[in-house]
This record gives sequence, C-alpha cells and structure tokens, in this order.
Amino acid sequence: MSKPDADDAYGVPPSLLRGLTEERISRRQLVHRAGAGLAVVGMGSVLAACGVSGTKKSSTEESFDWTAWWGEQKKQGVLDWANWPLYIDTENGKTESLELFEEQKGIKVNYKPVIQNNAPFFAQISPSLQNGQGIGYDLIVFTNGWQLTQMIENGWAIPLDQARMPNFYKYASPDAKDPSYDPGNKYTVPWQSGLTGIAYNKNKIDRKIDSLQDLFDPEFKGKVGMMSDNTELGSVGLLMGEVDPATSTPEQWKEAAELLTQQREEGIVRQYYDQSYIKALEDGDTIISQAWSGDIFQANASGHPELEFVVPKEGVMIWHDNCMIPAHAKHPVDAMEWINFYYQPEIEAIIEDWVNYLCPVPEAQAIIRDEFEEPEVADSPLIFPTPAMRKQFVEYYTFQDVSEYEEWNSIFNPIIQS
Repeated sequence: MSKPDADDAYGVPPSLLRGLTEERISRRQLVHRAGAGLAVVGMGSVLAACGVSGTKKSSTEESFDWTAWWGEQKKQGVLDWANWPLYIDTENGKTESLELFEEQKGIKVNYKPVIQNNAPFFAQISPSLQNGQGIGYDLIVFTNGWQLTQMIENGWAIPLDQARMPNFYKYASPDAKDPSYDPGNKYTVPWQSGLTGIAYNKNKIDRKIDSLQDLFDPEFKGKVGMMSDNTELGSVGLLMGEVDPATSTPEQWKEAAELLTQQREEGIVRQYYDQSYIKALEDGDTIISQAWSGDIFQANASGHPELEFVVPKEGVMIWHDNCMIPAHAKHPVDAMEWINFYYQPEIEAIIEDWVNYLCPVPEAQAIIRDEFEEPEVADSPLIFPTPAMRKQFVEYYTFQDVSEYEEWNSIFNPIIQS
C-alpha cells in the first residue's frame, strides 16, 4: 500500500463543520451497533432467525439474460425508495434534489427514511425475497458487509443496467468504482462513504500522530480506545501486519489476532468500545482511539475542537453505503433514472453540502466552493479526499459464506470478550 508524504496529516479543524447545527446520529454508529450484536450471537443464528439458508443463486438465475430483460422494462413515473434517516438534503420539509428529479424526469418519489441499521432491515425484507415476493421498494441502501453480499449471492438484487448510468462512469470517483464486494459495480453504486481511522486529543498528545503504531505505543498505556466491532478491530490488526484486509487469509487473521492480544495483555487498551468511544475521548478517559470520521465531525461541532481525525500511513478503512435495486422491484427503470441523475455533479453538490460525508463525485467540489460559497465543506479532506489520501483507502474483507464469517468471529471475538 502506498504511503503519503511524511508531512501529510489529515486532521479535521472545527472550521470545516459548517452546517452541522442539527444533531445527527452517526451513520457508522447505527451500522456498528448492529454489527456488534451479530458478532456476539453468531451468524448462523442470525441466518436462522431471518429464515435464510444462505444458498447461492441457481444456475437458471446465473444464466438469465438481464440485457434482454432490461430492454423490456419501461419507465413508470414512480420511485419507491428506502434510505437511512437524515441522509439526504431535507430542510423545512423540502428536499431540493428530489424536487428537481421529479420536475426534470417526471417521476414521483416516495422517499422513506426507514432503514435504522442493516441487520433488522435485512431481517425484515429477506422472508419476502426468499418467497419470490417484492418488498415494496425499487431502491434500497445497504452498507458493504454481510447483508449486502447475501442480497447478491441469493439472487435478491437486480443487476444494474450499465447502459443507463453514463453519469456514474463519467463522474464517479475512483474509490466508488469496481469495489471488491461488487466487482464492476454490477449490483451497486455508492450513495455515500466514510472512513475508520484514528482520533486523538491534541491537548493531551504533543507529537504528530500518523500511524497505527501509535495505538500500540506503551507511552499511551491505559489511554487507548479500540473498537468492540470485530471487523474494525481485525482490520486494524491486519494493517499493522502490513496485510491488506480485502485479500487476507485465515492464517493472517490469526497473526493479526496475536498482535491485538499482545496489545491487550500489555495493558495498552483501556477498553473495547462501541459508540461510547467518542464520549471516552471527549471526557479524557482515552487520549487516542480508533474512530469514525463522521463522529469526529460531530464532536468538533459540539464543542470538542481538541479532537483530530487522522488517516494513518498504513491505510484507512473505507466503508460505502450503496444503492441497489431489490428483486421484484416494480419500477426498476425509475430507479436507474435516479442513479444516473444523482451522479451529476450539480445534484451531488446539493446533497453533499447537507450530508457532509465522503463525496462520490469529485466535480461537486467546485460547485460547493464557487456557486454555494461553502469553502469549509469543499476544502474538507474528509469530504473531498486529496490524491495522497485516496492512496491510503483500504477495503474490508468480503465474507463469502457463513463459515468464513464465523471463523473470523472465533479468531477476533476472544480478544474483545476477555
């Protein structure tokens, strides 16, 4: 993995937090609350609870002619869309991006912010999909992870009509294209993204923080926060061993676990935190911690400018919330119309100026800076990453089946639970 220049540090000053006047629950907070529960109960029991056997697509499904199918589909003038709360440009009951879409495309959008986290929503829709029934939505948003993979592997997602998404191929950022969990963007395109790196208290640490090694430094013994989410924890252990998590092996998982176990046994780790890690940082219980970029945005905005987010030189994990079309969608062409519409820089700029996550359309930056006159947003490296930063982006491992996921759990859960 490439490393940035030695002088590069990607801290987030509080001046970049324009617009965060309404308290918003972190997207990654919701994702990882679910993930922590899955790690404890085991994936097999979750599958059983959802009524999902984990079977792959049939040979008939694999050979289905989707090009011909798309050629038969027509625009219906309706789009039923399920997304997460507070995840689009809505102010005073109005959403400019959706209003422009309805006006320009003649498609009425029934937008429902009903996804609280991945696991419960997957549990809600999977019985219908397994029974060959629609779920009432033409577009849904899933974070890359087990649920998204299962949607694809079980044949519950419709392959996107690549011919209907020219704006994606023209304007999408490099990290939005061809992800490891969906090669060629066959089924998904990113809605928004975020980073998992390091945060530290500048008032308590007077040296430059730029490496994962800092999380293992005895100088900070008892003041280091690590995440209780085993995907995040295991990924850091792999990066410490100079292993790319996306292509890692079970043997490398065990080696990463040894590094993390040593860190714990030396008393360096104060605690393995869920979302409460941010309070520990704010209160001074920890002075350096694994952290999610969006949380540090919110902490700075709520009166903690001393906390700084850092992209470590070994790499930073990037996660994506993805638009996908579920099987049996009634209005798939209308869903494709939105995907193509969204990837226009002028539309993405409207949404990004409100949402403030990692932007999938780099050309929106100039619009936000020059037309909207919002340089604080446009110049934020956690919204529009620098080229050096992009070189540090690392994808998570994609679990292919239940047994793989449970093997990962068996290796990393004992560290957290000891």
